[in-house]
Amino acid sequence: MKKPMIGVLPLYDEHKESYWMLPGYMKGIEVSGGIPVMLPLTTDSEILWNLAQTMDGFLFTGGHDVNPELYHEETMEVCGTLCKDRDTMESVLFQHVLQMDKPAFGICRGLQLFNVLLGGALYQDLPLQFQPETRSSIVHKQKPPYSQPVHQLKLAEGTQLHQILQTDSLRVNSYHHQGIKELAKPLVAAATAEDGLIEAVVMPNQRFMIAVQWHPEFMYQEDEPSFKLFTAFVKACQGER
Repeated sequence: MKKPMIGVLPLYDEHKESYWMLPGYMKGIEVSGGIPVMLPLTTDSEILWNLAQTMDGFLFTGGHDVNPELYHEETMEVCGTLCKDRDTMESVLFQHVLQMDKPAFGICRGLQLFNVLLGGALYQDLPLQFQPETRSSIVHKQKPPYSQPVHQLKLAEGTQLHQILQTDSLRVNSYHHQGIKELAKPLVAAATAEDGLIEAVVMPNQRFMIAVQWHPEFMYQEDEPSFKLFTAFVKACQGER
């Protein structure tokens, strides 16, 4: 069977003015049977349309905070670095993905982006906004090594994520300071942390639209659920359900 070509959204270093990539995003796809292709950082509508048509699926990576303007909030001082070009590129590409029903896998920022673009909102900073409110002691931004799980999740039965992982609970790594505050109506919460924070979402009726807050790209070599996520994504990009 022909291997699917999967577009990987680029990371950007504004200090070095360079594109870059974490190996785990690429290797996770490769060892699962796909061909990862790092995309250019572009807002050109014609290029984005061509990429949407050409690629068999898309991995929306982590990185910059999503601009609060996209969920109608003022940017707080605690909000991290923004990248306007990434927001624009990914917003346009995401709409093409929805319309074409192309498989999409979101990681960290990817989860937050899916939620915002579908009408949800975010906590701009969990330590300031979420953790005092919930009195949460869960570590959501761990120190290296990032391959080590640090907290527990509960998975929702009946979701596509539950069907893939075949488990009711999961231990995951965690490296984020933002999270879902208001879940977008088209999405379903597929996993939650013990403090109630939504850590995974799925979009029913799409072939494959799953996003997770944790980082399987750091864990897929040793962690079976992380590998299962990449494998299921690649199979969806091959046209398997």
